[in-house]
Order: sequence, then C-alpha cells, then structure tokens
Amino acid sequence: MKVGDGFDTLFWYDRWIGGVPLCERYSRLFDLSENKTIIVVNLFSVSSDHWGDVWRWRRRLWAWEEEMVAECRALLLDVSLYPNISDRWVWLQDPPAGYTDRGAYDLLTTQETPMVEPATELVWHNQVPLKVSVFAWRLVLDRLPTKSNLVARGVLSSDMASCIAGCGLFETSQHLFLSCATFGSI
Repeated sequence: MKVGDGFDTLFWYDRWIGGVPLCERYSRLFDLSENKTIIVVNLFSVSSDHWGDVWRWRRRLWAWEEEMVAECRALLLDVSLYPNISDRWVWLQDPPAGYTDRGAYDLLTTQETPMVEPATELVWHNQVPLKVSVFAWRLVLDRLPTKSNLVARGVLSSDMASCIAGCGLFETSQHLFLSCATFGSI
C-alpha cells in the first residue's frame, strides 16, 4: 500500500511500511492491542505524546514489550501523510505503471514453474472461503480434472483430450484459465 492521506490503509493489516504487515512484524503488540482495525490517519492525527490514547492495550505492557513499541514508533518517524492524495495499492511487478490485466497475464504465462510458494499465502488466507482455497490450491498444483489430467490418469483416451470449446488445443488448467478464447476471458 502506498500511503497518501492514510484513510484507506489499515495500520496493522496492510503492507504499507516495510515488506511485512505490522501485525506479523509485531505480532505480540498486535495480540495485545485493543484496536486492531485502526487506520493510519487516526494514528497520526494525535501528537506522539498522546499515542497511548490511540493504542490501547489489553493489559499493562512489560518492559520488553515497551521496547517493541519504541521500535515500532521509530519506524513511524519518517512517515509523512499527504492530505490531498488517496492511498493506493501498488503492483510490485510494475510499480510505476501499477496493476494491469496484461501485466498479470504476462507474469502468469512467462513463468517456467508455477509460483507455488507466494501463492500459498494467498490461497490459504483466513478471509478466503475454504472451497475457494481448495479449488485454487488444486489449480496451482495442476490437480483439477481437466481432460489432459484425465488422459494422464487413464480415465479418458488420448483422442478425447482436446478443449471442450472446440479450439483444437489440449485442455489443461493453463489453457482453460488463461489462453482459451472462450473460457480464458471469463
């Protein structure tokens, strides 16, 4: 997240300072925080002398936890908010141009091997319904019952492996979801 005015950036959850969300970097403080959905602008709307008014803890912090708070506050010293600029998401593959469908397509189709490790974090996210996660995981591992997989397992004969859309190509996961003229556009 590229922070502008701070109204659309969640302090704990979004990746806005460093490469990791603060809820992971300072997981102990996040667990103790009473306000887990604070946005960045609310944190910076008070002076640093009154940060305790914004950050409320479930209990009194121990000395080592106070040190973590001091470390976290040190990260925030260089942050500036820009009142007339909205927060926006930045596409890490092409930060200047931002996200485009074409850029995502190029990223997916130019990979020699599927990006399983980064996909794992997205697939098994708590806010994704389980049935969607299972489907996405099977897609990433190429375990969907496409015709090419059914041929490989001996369920179908090899002459039945062409795409159901009638384009004449083999029906693979990559073909169906990315390059098929009929189904890829869906």
